[in-house]
Amino acid sequence: MTNYLVVGAGLFGATFAYEAAKRGHQVKVIEKRNHIAGNIYTKEVAGIQVHQYGAHIFHTTNKKIWDYVHQFADFNRYTNTPIANYHGEIYNLPFNMNTFNKLWGVVTPEQALAKIDEQRAVLHGKKPENLEEQAISLVGTDIYQKLIKGYTEKQWGRSAKELPAFIIRRLPVRLTYDNNYFNDPYQGIPIGGYTQIVEKMLANDAITVETETDFFEHQEEYLKNYDKVVFTGMIDQYFDYCYGELEYRSLQFETEELDQDNFQGNAVVNYTDAKTPFTRIIEHKHFEFGKGDKHKTIITREYPKTWHRGDEPYYPVNNSANNALYKKYKELADTKAGNVIFGGRLGQYRYYNMDQVIGAALVTVEKELD
Repeated sequence: MTNYLVVGAGLFGATFAYEAAKRGHQVKVIEKRNHIAGNIYTKEVAGIQVHQYGAHIFHTTNKKIWDYVHQFADFNRYTNTPIANYHGEIYNLPFNMNTFNKLWGVVTPEQALAKIDEQRAVLHGKKPENLEEQAISLVGTDIYQKLIKGYTEKQWGRSAKELPAFIIRRLPVRLTYDNNYFNDPYQGIPIGGYTQIVEKMLANDAITVETETDFFEHQEEYLKNYDKVVFTGMIDQYFDYCYGELEYRSLQFETEELDQDNFQGNAVVNYTDAKTPFTRIIEHKHFEFGKGDKHKTIITREYPKTWHRGDEPYYPVNNSANNALYKKYKELADTKAGNVIFGGRLGQYRYYNMDQVIGAALVTVEKELD
């Protein structure tokens, strides 16, 4: 039996704790926030499951992961169909024939392709070297200017010309009238919210949980008293930023309860112009098909911001400079961290989706426990 400390009660930490306890190990989970479930935390307000840290839609191509998460919740058939608002003009996302018809009046895939080919000619056949060029090569200049440029620059806090092409390389572009954003065959929202998933993962007598507990306040004591530590915080913070700070993006959320049934008619509306300071408005009741108080709705405006120490880091900025810096921290972790295992978005410095977090945790479990 190994005595584990898991730092962070998000999806990675909870998955590891669940699997370790199932194998007979003792696990203590500590979490600096006042609740479990990390960024997938949902809270019921007026009968509506509110996604406290932004919209979370579970989607995956991996049936094993889909079956795994179904141990802890039943999922509805929610399909992600966001829309874009550009100065009051409404467009379907992802980019598909509905988008092309609204923008250009084209009706057939052949007409849409001809328009895109005409506009991507501004690149003169050049291989895209940044996000702007990659976007134009995919969908042309009109869509780039209206639906990509402003939103992306707000999200990442820098010019699209300074962002790597790979960020947008997998952007869905369809020559069909299909508004389903994800290509993944498995998609949905847990009925009753996400928090229950982590609650059930941690509901084992071999697991104890402490919230509002900061690992760094008693770091030496924890490292001394536990056989192994699974750390899901920032890897650069763990090593006291000895090589410098990795770059993260942070977010600010403004949530309102409104005395009306329906505010925007969709769960997610992206604001793609540069002047609107937020990137999107989430209307939470639409994730569960209008459940909740018929005279109330909850909306959240999401504002990206530059991360500074003390802010909550939501996702890494995986450009070449940051990835090179992370490699140095990873080498340090491999050689100097002793009994510490690093995991999750922050510990592994990867922009994971939820299914990828579970998958990465299960890989760690296999290496460590099997």
